[in-house]
Amino acid sequence: MSPHFILLGSLFVFLISGAPISVSLGLSGVIAIFFGLDMDAVANMSTIAYASIAKYPLIAIPLFILTGMIFERSGVAERLVELSRAIVGPRRGGLALVAILVCLIMGGMSGSGPADAAAVATVMIPSMLKEGYPRAFSASIIAASASTAILIPPSIALIVYSIMVPGVDLRALFAAGLFPGLLAGLAIAVPALILSRRHGFGAEKNSGGRPPLGRSFIRALPGLFAPVIILGGLRSGLFTPTEAAAVAVFYGLIVGLFLHRSMNMRDIYNVLAESAQISAVVMIIISLAGIFAFAGSILGTFDVAAEYILSVSNEPMIVLCLVMLFILLAGMVLDGVSIYLIALPLLMPIMASLGWNQVWFGVLMAMNVAIGQFTPPVAVNLMVTARIANVPIEATLRWIVWPIIAMILSVGLVIYFPSIALWLPTVLGYKV
Repeated sequence: MSPHFILLGSLFVFLISGAPISVSLGLSGVIAIFFGLDMDAVANMSTIAYASIAKYPLIAIPLFILTGMIFERSGVAERLVELSRAIVGPRRGGLALVAILVCLIMGGMSGSGPADAAAVATVMIPSMLKEGYPRAFSASIIAASASTAILIPPSIALIVYSIMVPGVDLRALFAAGLFPGLLAGLAIAVPALILSRRHGFGAEKNSGGRPPLGRSFIRALPGLFAPVIILGGLRSGLFTPTEAAAVAVFYGLIVGLFLHRSMNMRDIYNVLAESAQISAVVMIIISLAGIFAFAGSILGTFDVAAEYILSVSNEPMIVLCLVMLFILLAGMVLDGVSIYLIALPLLMPIMASLGWNQVWFGVLMAMNVAIGQFTPPVAVNLMVTARIANVPIEATLRWIVWPIIAMILSVGLVIYFPSIALWLPTVLGYKV
């Protein structure tokens, strides 16, 4: 039996059997190497697994996870909601816009869609229910908006992409994700406003009026400084992305302990423990995915798969649409990090063959993964917000379809106008 078939076939079997993604990746790689090479190669798998995570840039992932959890617990979200309400004001659909705006800002702190969704939904859904927004609608809009966190820097998904694709500047990826992330937020805002006005959601009669803008801005200022510190430090060259993550953690602790005074030593212990658990899961997936990537590379499976995909059509746009559809479908059942680890080894030969810009493709990939985060059946963001709103995911289907369509249209714009992603990193002088 072909080792190519064994590698991809065993991965598929393990995934549909319900095995953890990390186990599926590691075992399929070991089995393929055993049949394709020999036991001596299998004996080296521990070295391959260790080498996959023994990379300095990967330190940024647990640090940014910790940063997001610290800002979630430090009361930043509540102050950002107050500022957003002061900006938007009391209007039909206003709270939906507030939720989108807060998700965009929080995405600049956490880099994680589910973390963003949990923080914003906890604060926003009670207020939205009070103003007449249905639970399912509120959960849908927040889940869709939180997906922009993997586009707005610092994005954990883009960090993984930069590590897996040789020669890509993470600073260029961060800069390239900014405008597409804002475009995605705008795309979600359009159906949110239309639906709110059509169905009469959110007259904001009980909101108590518009909060004072100056006071709200001052209260939210510590939280607003987080993205400024991260991106400003990267742009100035003051620190690397990994050092930026460490600075963000330190700044978050200052905000929570001394500025907002909303955290104590027990809270710090809890966020350290929870972020360690999440980071351990991510690192185990990356480690065992290294075995899968090694197997596919040494056996030539990825080159064979790329040749098969390219044989479907000679037209780059058709191939790109097929790849985007594949990533979107994968995003509906897998988390973002796993998609990158599974799909990128297959897609890098296609990128090289068709001459796609690596930074542009990385942003497109992130946008499709973002759509998958709130597209059933799995929809990790939607699972979080639906649980907080206390509604079944099935109840959100009539509402979530509109943000999905809007996001797909925004992906189309970035495909046809690559400058949406590439203009900013080019202006900043990064290699694209």
